[in-house]
Amino acid sequence: MKVIPVAAALVILALPGCGKKPAPPAPQPTPAPSPAEDPRATRLGFLVPLTGVQASFGQDAIRGTEMAAEEINTAGGIFGHPLVLKVKDTASLSEKTSAAVTDLIDTDKVAAIIGEIATDRSLIAAPLAQTRGVPLITPGSTHEKVTQAGDYVFRICYTDAFQASVMAKFARSMKVDKAAVLSDPANPYSAGLAEIFRKDFTAAGGSIVAEETYLAGDGGFARQLDAIRAKGPEMVFLPSYYGDAAPIIREARQVGLDVPFLGTDGWDSPEFLQVGGAAADNCYFSGHFSAESKLPQVVTFAAAYAQKFGTPPPPLAALSYDAVYFVADALKRAGSGEGPALRDALATTRDFSGVTGKITLDANRNPAKSAVITRVENGKFTYLETIEP
Repeated sequence: MKVIPVAAALVILALPGCGKKPAPPAPQPTPAPSPAEDPRATRLGFLVPLTGVQASFGQDAIRGTEMAAEEINTAGGIFGHPLVLKVKDTASLSEKTSAAVTDLIDTDKVAAIIGEIATDRSLIAAPLAQTRGVPLITPGSTHEKVTQAGDYVFRICYTDAFQASVMAKFARSMKVDKAAVLSDPANPYSAGLAEIFRKDFTAAGGSIVAEETYLAGDGGFARQLDAIRAKGPEMVFLPSYYGDAAPIIREARQVGLDVPFLGTDGWDSPEFLQVGGAAADNCYFSGHFSAESKLPQVVTFAAAYAQKFGTPPPPLAALSYDAVYFVADALKRAGSGEGPALRDALATTRDFSGVTGKITLDANRNPAKSAVITRVENGKFTYLETIEP
């Protein structure tokens, strides 16, 4: 009997039709189709940084937004149909903002847009929404110029002019005579707040003994901090976002600058505490909301949020929650999601009761709201006081 070499046998077995036939592939489950969206649903756009350097803000905001939408839909929706959120991630980048706004308007056909949170991106989004006749409501951009884009642009947070003035008065109330300012001139939010604080602090009798600048993302701040320390200020005003503020304060302690730092709503993130650590103790900032409030609507909201997410609601969750209800209220009064009707209803909002306070818009579509002063103490945010407008 002739022996077939092993290699040849393997070749034969590999030929089609030779050897045992492979088992047929197991049938794959057919994915369940997504539930069809109600064609009469009201679509609400949400422009938010879910990734990037300000992702913490975005994650807070989307929780509040989704929670409000769920409650509204459980109660019957808008005009008897669901409120549907269409979310676009700006990735914390200005250059992604235009495309995200255009997509919400042209592809998703939203009735209104909530966003953005950061001033630089809202300054891009607002003129686009204005040109297209789609209302835009920012829950957290405080720069004065945002709503100056036109009559389709609204805000439910207070403005920089108010919070910078609040912090200037707060510094004077702490008997501070000499202050320093450290700001980012390339960021409209930081630069605008620095200018207003400087003006109001000096008008109240204080003096600015040092002014230094930095650029977001700088690797070190020793030069600026040493220059400030040499001037002997009693306090440093640092208008910035948490991603810059925490490492700056931590480095300040390392170079021997041990005075309190004052900040603004851009600090209000758990990441500020995580990065700043013990260095951030005895610092203060202005914010929009405190879960420690005893107002009935805040108590109810805070309990529901904590039950759902296992943590007290942060300010941007509360602001975004209010923004959804603010739009829903206007939609019901307008009787329509059409741009002009919704714009007019939003503009005439009076005494809207939100968890961040009552909202009555002025002629420039800005609300007069109180500011919450928070102290950083033992690694936690502690409510200090509320400053009325």
